[in-house]
Amino acid sequence: MSNNLLTDRFAQGEIARGAWLAVPSSISAEIVARTGVDYCCVDMQHGAVGYSDAIPMMQAVRAEGVTPLVRVSANDMAEIGRALDAGAQGVVVPLVSTPEQAAEAAAACRYPPRGVRSFGPIRASVAAGSSEIDALEQVLCAVMVETDEGLANVEAIAATPGVGAIYVGPADLSLALGLPPKYEHDDPTHESSIQRIRKACESAGIVAGIHCADGDMARRRLAQGFRMVTVANDAKSIGAAVAAELAAAVASSD
Repeated sequence: MSNNLLTDRFAQGEIARGAWLAVPSSISAEIVARTGVDYCCVDMQHGAVGYSDAIPMMQAVRAEGVTPLVRVSANDMAEIGRALDAGAQGVVVPLVSTPEQAAEAAAACRYPPRGVRSFGPIRASVAAGSSEIDALEQVLCAVMVETDEGLANVEAIAATPGVGAIYVGPADLSLALGLPPKYEHDDPTHESSIQRIRKACESAGIVAGIHCADGDMARRRLAQGFRMVTVANDAKSIGAAVAAELAAAVASSD
């Protein structure tokens, strides 16, 4: 067993269901983490979350016994290192299109001689329970394949040493295929591309992950063989819950 519950799950062949945190609030992060998800990913690419927001959010998530991840805004060594130093136990790196880019992301998660991460675990040593290199390197490097070039190179990306998962961005993948940005399409090209990514992960012995619109989609993806599925987004869930209650109130007054 390591200090990372999520990577332990994957090492044991288990699946993981998670949530996406786009709202900059440690309170909402705590509420979401308490639902029983296996991971919460703080979105610093498309969410409204800044660095000073992310740290208390990760603290709240970790306090509930859930693994905190961060989606960084770019495949940047300094940004990846900063997220990990703040206590993220894994990073989701967007728009990875080549095995060279995948190798750069993996190297940013590891210290020399295995990588290029700079040593300064200001909070990572607390999250890991140690300042030893082996403990600090127990993090997940998940890269996103969501471009036409990335799809063409997916088998080589999946085989890149240090990459632990490929996380599919189905909306950006839609755009790459000339389709509207949606999570699912009737167009068979979209679905066959998603399945190609999943199969590449299986062949390379790494985790296939995917961003899902809701729990029903997540259940279907798990049945296909994906092992890391995001079942909900905090911002979307808050809006949907309020809209449902408002609709009920309006209906009851008619």
